[in-house]
Amino acid sequence: MAPVFALVDCNNFYVSCERVFNPQLVGKPVIVLSNNDGCAVARSNEAKALGIKMGVPLYQIKEIIKKNNVQVYSSNYALYGDMSQRVMQTLTQFSSEMEIYSIDEAFLDLSDSKGLGFTEYGRNLKNRVEKWTGIPVSVGIAKTKTLAKLAGRLAKKSKKANGVLDLSSSKYLDRALESVEIGDVWGVGRRYAGFLRSKGIKNALQFRDADDNLIRTKMGIVGLRLLNELRGISCYPLELSPPRKKSITVSRTFKKEIESPAELLEAVAAYVSSGAEKLRREKLGSGVLIVYVMTNRFKDDYYYNSVTIKLPVQTNNTAELIGYAQEGLKKIYKKGVQYKKAGILLNDLGSEAMVQANFFDTVDRARAKKLMQAVDTINFTMGSGAIQYGAVGLARNQNWKTAFNLRSKAYTTQWDHLVEVL
Repeated sequence: MAPVFALVDCNNFYVSCERVFNPQLVGKPVIVLSNNDGCAVARSNEAKALGIKMGVPLYQIKEIIKKNNVQVYSSNYALYGDMSQRVMQTLTQFSSEMEIYSIDEAFLDLSDSKGLGFTEYGRNLKNRVEKWTGIPVSVGIAKTKTLAKLAGRLAKKSKKANGVLDLSSSKYLDRALESVEIGDVWGVGRRYAGFLRSKGIKNALQFRDADDNLIRTKMGIVGLRLLNELRGISCYPLELSPPRKKSITVSRTFKKEIESPAELLEAVAAYVSSGAEKLRREKLGSGVLIVYVMTNRFKDDYYYNSVTIKLPVQTNNTAELIGYAQEGLKKIYKKGVQYKKAGILLNDLGSEAMVQANFFDTVDRARAKKLMQAVDTINFTMGSGAIQYGAVGLARNQNWKTAFNLRSKAYTTQWDHLVEVL
């Protein structure tokens, strides 16, 4: 049986999460900001209508915000992550095969759906997700993942589609392809879009009907696969088991510039703790740790430096990694410099069950593993950061911490933030 895919996309996801727990925001312009309350990374349709662009810095739109009473929120990743999980759990009711593509998108295999037409199936899916989670979604259905992406985009914009569009056997497929600008085709990208426009290929329909040799010459096998996907030939199956990470990166821009080596160590220790937790979640160990620091790149005395540390044994032990990060930081720290950002990279990842021991290793690995399991259990049960290493620091208002001055409550993950009904 030929595959049929559904792309389920949460509408203005971050904003929708805020509206679930604050219904007074419905119908009002709302934006959600990036780390340190810098730029708009999510906008309600009402905010978009005011001309607020994706990624615009907050300071550039202060007049629009004031004039139109735009509601502004800091990113609340704990809330968004938990709401995403609820949406994905709901989607498992509709298909046994699902690929979680991003925090707010998932592909489903509808090949085995029985008894209903795909549009009705998509409508039922959309209604249930909204009823169970409060999150509005759009559903695009087609014979390939690329076409499903395209259908989902149109479903979100079309009043007639009302959030669900089935292009799996539609006589309007050509018209749909013609309405999608070439730069908006999934997988084309900005660089290839410029090339295609220079060849007179301005929309998805013209791309589908383009000469194979032209596309192969510039875009290679990736371009040919995109052509086939637009022609209804599936080249990208569902990724039911996400590929193992090749590296893990944790970095932040400080809310204030810092000079103190103690403060810098606190920041790096916090990033190492986060990275190590991610390693353990993926059941991985790291064999290489990279630490880097940098100043404000817009200043004349810009400084950047990094150090690469080859670990004697692959590990996900937070204490061990913090120790190596501390030694590495001493090598790249420059006195008198105002640092704006720091980060860590964990490379050479491998399964924690396949770690090769070192004859000279002095760490009690069994004991360390039990300790990390205990720490993770406490933090999962009591909330992130309930227990942490002293190297991260104990002060509440540290200069290196990311600013979230307008963040809503953690409604779903902290007891004292539960919604009160009066």
